[in-house]
Amino acid sequence: MMKRRLLVSTTVATLCAVTLSAPSSSAENGNADCKNLPGERATSGWTNYEELGKRLAQIEATSHGRVNVDVIGESNRGRDIYAARVGTGDRVLLITSEIHGNEKTGTEALLQMLKTLGSSGSAQAKAIRENLTIVAVPKFNPDGAELNRRQNDFPWSEVVQKFPQLAGTNPPYYYNNGAQGFDINRDFSADLTAEPSPETRPTNETLPGMYLTNESRALRDLYVDLRDEFGKVHAYVDLHHMGPCNQNNDTEQYVTVSLDFPPLGSEVDGNPRYADWPLLDQDASRRHALAAALGMIDHGGNGSGTNSPFVGGVSRYVHYQVADGYSYDRDYAGQARSAFALNGSATVLFEVRGQSHAWGQKQNGMLTQVVQAGLFGIADRMADKSVDNLNGNHFYDLPKYW
Repeated sequence: MMKRRLLVSTTVATLCAVTLSAPSSSAENGNADCKNLPGERATSGWTNYEELGKRLAQIEATSHGRVNVDVIGESNRGRDIYAARVGTGDRVLLITSEIHGNEKTGTEALLQMLKTLGSSGSAQAKAIRENLTIVAVPKFNPDGAELNRRQNDFPWSEVVQKFPQLAGTNPPYYYNNGAQGFDINRDFSADLTAEPSPETRPTNETLPGMYLTNESRALRDLYVDLRDEFGKVHAYVDLHHMGPCNQNNDTEQYVTVSLDFPPLGSEVDGNPRYADWPLLDQDASRRHALAAALGMIDHGGNGSGTNSPFVGGVSRYVHYQVADGYSYDRDYAGQARSAFALNGSATVLFEVRGQSHAWGQKQNGMLTQVVQAGLFGIADRMADKSVDNLNGNHFYDLPKYW
């Protein structure tokens, strides 16, 4: 198979060619270099767990009944896992943020999005509310978020107390002995009825997770409830962060956000590992990822088309394929986006520049705006169903940094 050429698609090129304002200080800040990164990760300026409950209550109270907040579960340390629902449409968009507790811009973007959709009378907000049901979990890993780290807080000894059938079993590969917690985004399985057992303990990322954590089990239950209510969960978006210093190959512009579809191994003639999951539709995931990119480009008034962090800073996330000349096919069966994709959802990954680095208020604000623009890009195109008519192959026309 020939390696794909990175040509700019007509759709992306048209939007990039729109005349935008001259680069502003915020645009320059979007391309801030990596010479003086802070040595410590900051938590100030981000919404913490206590503040989250208050902000969600305020959004719900001022939404005229449009936003409903619920608790879908509890973390291991007893913190509520909140979900907010807005809209009455028959298409479902499920969004999570902070599955890794030190990846925080998605939480801010979701709170702003919920506030807008709950209170705005704009034609855009009305169309989304009428045609979509959006369910957002803005702080999915509250224990990890309070510790400002990737993992949750769930020592293996407590796991065995909860699941005594695992006594004498070693932890799965995604348990961190030092942190005494799990990378929750490896704890999922496409088998939505799976329960932990010694026989299903995964030893590497190509194997599904065990649903050990309160968080993964809560999201699984939410997903199943939505599927039962609507027939399917049409799209799932998972909001993350990546390293701060990646630069796109051709322009050397720093990556603002990278997007991806599910990493499920070889895409050449299908993957026999997933032959029993006929609902998998990778093209649908690419169309929704492209919709996110187009939403960012739509919003790209922060600088010139080529330099704007909303345009030139949008890229494809790492997605190695042997067919493209790489040494292996990237395959992460235990990720939430992979598990839900195998159940028929279009799934999209956002990876935003930096972890909880203390960029400063302006940079953090810009990154939050980019995420929000991408989310509205998906929501708008789901609401008017134009996402169905996008060419998923145009996703490959986005630049890459790898």
